[in-house]
Parts: sequence; structure tokens; C-alpha cells
Amino acid sequence: MVWIGQGQVYLVTGGCGFLGRHLVEMLVERGGNISEVRVFDLHLDESMRQLGTDRVKVKLIKGDIIDAAQVNAAVQGADVVIHTASLVDVWDKVPATMIEAVNVKASLCLLEAALKVGTLFDLYTCIYICVGVHSCLFFSSLYRGNEDTLYNIHHDKPYPRSKAKAEELVIKANGRQIVVGKKLYTCALRPTGIYGENHELMKKFYQQGLRMGRCLVRAIPLATEHGRVYVGNVAWMHLLAAQALQEKPSALGGQIYFCYDESPYRSYDDFNMEFLASCGFRMIGSRPVVPYFLLYLIAVINEVLQSLLRPFCTYSPLMNKYTLAVATTTFTVNTDKAERHFGYRPLYTWEESKRRTIGWLRALDAEYRKNSTQSSQ
Repeated sequence: MVWIGQGQVYLVTGGCGFLGRHLVEMLVERGGNISEVRVFDLHLDESMRQLGTDRVKVKLIKGDIIDAAQVNAAVQGADVVIHTASLVDVWDKVPATMIEAVNVKASLCLLEAALKVGTLFDLYTCIYICVGVHSCLFFSSLYRGNEDTLYNIHHDKPYPRSKAKAEELVIKANGRQIVVGKKLYTCALRPTGIYGENHELMKKFYQQGLRMGRCLVRAIPLATEHGRVYVGNVAWMHLLAAQALQEKPSALGGQIYFCYDESPYRSYDDFNMEFLASCGFRMIGSRPVVPYFLLYLIAVINEVLQSLLRPFCTYSPLMNKYTLAVATTTFTVNTDKAERHFGYRPLYTWEESKRRTIGWLRALDAEYRKNSTQSSQ
């Protein structure tokens, strides 16, 4: 690969998060023209300082993404901004106003900072649910869709609504004048369900299975399919897109790309078992054990309980009407737009992605068994 420019500075917002850390590692390891990666996050992971090398400096910056002064300072001197910072909440743990502030107003703040200090390139990481399902009893699927597929969108949850708004802001900012002769160029990447090492939701499924004696109850029909993509390939796609956005700004600017790889289409249940089975987990039922109407009733009860208990405690079960809708709705993509536009091909095969994720889960399981043995003595 021929790298454009040398000694570039990349800013990664949310750089200590699940995707953010993998992205920083990718930039340091494979970014041939990068001299500094700035990690901007409210909660810093001090261990990330060790990711730096003689060639690439990793600089940790503690800051609030909704603080304009702190954002301006972080953006100053950056050649490329990759915006992964996000407040993820589909369980109604966080007030809608806070989600709006972090996911929408902060994106606007970052764009304004880029325009103010003269940063030319901005990538935004969206998620598939910004175009995905909505939390009602009947909903439409997306089967092997692509970036141009028309889809009936209606969001009644703050999180996906905020991500859709933020993506719209980023795309609209493309081509805005910075100084005479220079413009801001932006594009957005949409991963489907990301998985991989240190995935917090996978860890929750693991813990939930432990409480049930290393068993998972099948709740999703086999015919339901979800697109999943390995976090390493999402990071790789960001790096390639950042490079191509500089090489061909008029071609990539204003574009949206789904992130994809060779991971198989499965239901959430079956995909999770690809990894959890390595820790001795088993699936109960060859078809859904609990009928859908009962699952929906449980989701409704969970939401009522959450509302009633909110003044006294935080009750945030994994299943509500929205998460049930996501889990039971087919959403898969079939696209080669990223390959056509900037030569993306998955860096990690499905086998390698699976091996890496299983290695992390087995280490987690070994630690659990060790702690369990010590506590029983």
C-alpha cells in the first residue's frame, strides 16, 4: 500500500472503548504514514500508553466529548478524526437527553471543531440499527440488503434515533469550506453487530449462561439471520477508508459504507454458541422453547417494572420490546461497495476471527473457574 502523506496525526474519539481500542491498535500496527494516535476519552485506560512504538506515539487525552473547548484542543493539529465515541444504551439506563447530548450534540461539536481548526478528514462510526428495526410488534426485515436498499425506518428509542441523526450531520458536513481552497471531507461506516475480544455484550451472555448452569435457552427461530462482523475487520476498514478519503475525497466524501466480512449469518442464539460452546455451554431446544407472544409479554412486563422501580433502583434487564425486536428480526447485508471504492477485503478470515474470540472467552472462563475453586476452599 502507498500511504498518502507522512507523519500524520489521527484522533480517535472513544478510543478506550471496545471498537476504539482495536482501532488504535490497528492504526499503530498498520498505519504506515501515522506518527501519532490521539486517544480522546472521558475514561482513560492507562494501559493503552504501552501501545505506542518508536514509530507511532500514542497520546491519551482525557476529555468530555460535549465540551467544545476540550474537543477543539484535541482536534488541533489532527489530520484525520475517527469518531467512535458513543453512549450506547438500548436498555433505558440513561436519560434520553444525555444520549442526545453525547451522540448528536457531541458529533456537531466535533464537526465544528474540525471546521474551525482546519482538519480535512472525518470518519464517523455508525451502527446498523440507525437504519434497522424499531420496537413494535410487527416489523420489517432486511435480507441481503446494501447501502442503496430502501428500508422503512421509524425509531422510537433514543439511542438508534440519536445515531441516525449524528450520521446525517456527518454526511451533510461533507464538502463544507474550511479555508480558501480546502474543504472538509466526511464519510460514515456502519458495522452490523460487532463481536470479538472484550465485547461487553458477549461477556453478559456468558455470565447469563453461567447462572443457568452453562445452558442457553433457544428463543430465536433458526430462520432469523443477523449480520455480524469481527471487530478487527471493522478497525481495518476504518484505516483503509481514512487513507482512501485522503486519496479520493470526491469519491468517498459523503458516502456511507456497511462493514462486512466472512462471518456467517446466524441467529443471535446460534452465533453466540459458535463461541460459548468452547466453554462447555449447550443450547436447549432445536426450535424456540418459549413462544414469541410470551417473550413479548415478558418484555412488556420488564418495561413496566423498570418504570415502577426507577425512583428506587436501576432495573435494566437485557430484554425489552426493542431488544426483542432486534433479536427476532432478520438484518443481513450483501455488498461490495467498500471493496469497489477503496479496496477493502477482510484482514481476518472467519476462522481467525472465531479463534481469537474463543481464545478471549476461554481466558475469561479459566479465570472464573479459578476464582470459583478458590472461593469453595
